[in-house]
Amino acid sequence: MIDLHCHMLPGIDDGARDLGVSLEMARMSVADGVSVVACTPHILPGLYDNAGPQIRQATQALQQALDGEGIPLRLVTGADVHMVPDLVAGLQSGRLLSLNDTRYLLVEPPHHVAPVRIEDFFFNLLVAGYVPVLTHPERLSWIEVQYAAIQRMARAGVWMQITAGSLAGNFGRSALKWANRMLDDGCVHILATDAHDTKARTPILTRGRDLAAKRVGAEEAQHLVVTRPLAILANDLPSSVAMPEGVSSSEVMNGEAGSRSTGRDRRGEGGKARAGSGRRSPRGGRSFSDRLRRLFQ
Repeated sequence: MIDLHCHMLPGIDDGARDLGVSLEMARMSVADGVSVVACTPHILPGLYDNAGPQIRQATQALQQALDGEGIPLRLVTGADVHMVPDLVAGLQSGRLLSLNDTRYLLVEPPHHVAPVRIEDFFFNLLVAGYVPVLTHPERLSWIEVQYAAIQRMARAGVWMQITAGSLAGNFGRSALKWANRMLDDGCVHILATDAHDTKARTPILTRGRDLAAKRVGAEEAQHLVVTRPLAILANDLPSSVAMPEGVSSSEVMNGEAGSRSTGRDRRGEGGKARAGSGRRSPRGGRSFSDRLRRLFQ
């Protein structure tokens, strides 16, 4: 499995407080069957002033520590990017990070106040050639009054990530209700742990996958934790990826707006995000391990 939302980097935000906690979180991930984790610390100006170069350095250092401890876990870079007006410019400059330098990026809206013109904000990201992944919408206090907007965004090409712990009831009844509702409505793209520690918010993905399977079936549950996360790491076009039942591939923008306008790989120098890359990967004929091996060669 692949966990694309995890606060494992030590001492950089409200996640792992030190290297010891990071190493234990990594061991827990491996024991749970996870082989790749995206290190996604918060980037929130004024509170968590993290930036791309700092996150890259911290991820490399943690990877070296894992290798030294013999922990077989592959780390990739990313960030839990909070909604800011200059988000596209930040991605293009390398100050903000997408997931593994692809067109896909985690975007976290405010938890307690629905942003004004939220659909316009995400639409502008799509037009710029990115595929925003809206993090844990089931936990937002305003989801009930904005659920129709969330459904519209999912149909328009915004990917939705729910938290594994929400399906286990770890975030309360409301998060459980809306996580199940989103699964039932077929508008969940990926499942992730959003882990912060080894006790309260742990990096356990299997339980969430198994609970999801009871509602959407084993095949779709596998898409949530393997197929689509792997497609994200490979920077595949959304049009080449199996979509949830409630999201028709003919309706979504597929993150191709930028590639049509630029026709080139926009990662550029310094590992900046490949928003407009047209690179595809075959959908069949390759095992999970084979694709991972080729991805990290």
